[in-house]
Amino acid sequence: MKRRLLFIVRFTIRLMLGLFLFSLLLVIIYRFVPPPFTFLMIQRCVEQKLAGKEMKLHKDWVPLEEISKAVPLAVITAEDQKFEEHMGFDFEAIEKAQQYNERKKGKKIKGASTISQQTAKNVFLWPARSYIRKGFEVYFTFLIELLWSKERIMEIYLNVIEMGDGVYGIESASHLYFRKPASKLSMEEAALIAACLPNPLRWKPSVPSPYISKKKRWILRNMKWVVRPDWDKKSL
Repeated sequence: MKRRLLFIVRFTIRLMLGLFLFSLLLVIIYRFVPPPFTFLMIQRCVEQKLAGKEMKLHKDWVPLEEISKAVPLAVITAEDQKFEEHMGFDFEAIEKAQQYNERKKGKKIKGASTISQQTAKNVFLWPARSYIRKGFEVYFTFLIELLWSKERIMEIYLNVIEMGDGVYGIESASHLYFRKPASKLSMEEAALIAACLPNPLRWKPSVPSPYISKKKRWILRNMKWVVRPDWDKKSL
């Protein structure tokens, strides 16, 4: 019995150590190499196949310097205004979201994920709500904040995030919605894309609903008040 227990303990320790080293290696690799796919991309393709639809997966990696400076600024304004300041977590936003969800029990849950958290979730984890996945999200968010620069986090975020039905990344979205490369996006077009990020399967930047148009105007008004990252100080 003691030998069996000792074997289980040793196996568990080795397994945890192996998983830690593997995750660390993966984060280091993605610091230099673009992630080839995400679990969400795979899930969407499976859902399309099961529904009898044509599988669509459009993604085209572009480096951050080939993306209009308006895009990261619009995304930071809409999604995470303390992106340049925090270390992966906006605790003030988390507290406000918890208070809101307590008041609005039974209604739509409000989140407070930062761009870093969304990047960690998209690149390394499966798309599902659970405490286990949330724990891994915290772990990978800490790792990428430690081992990647803010530029790299933004670059990967803008290249892997879902922006439409089978559309991933800013370059593919830019060509689909505005018939131009991401480097040519205007401030208004960037604001429209950022406004649709919470639900890209429902909203389209090229055909904005009254709600998206209103949100676009809010983003444009507030872009000038957001702290610009040091790597994004060039004029728009």
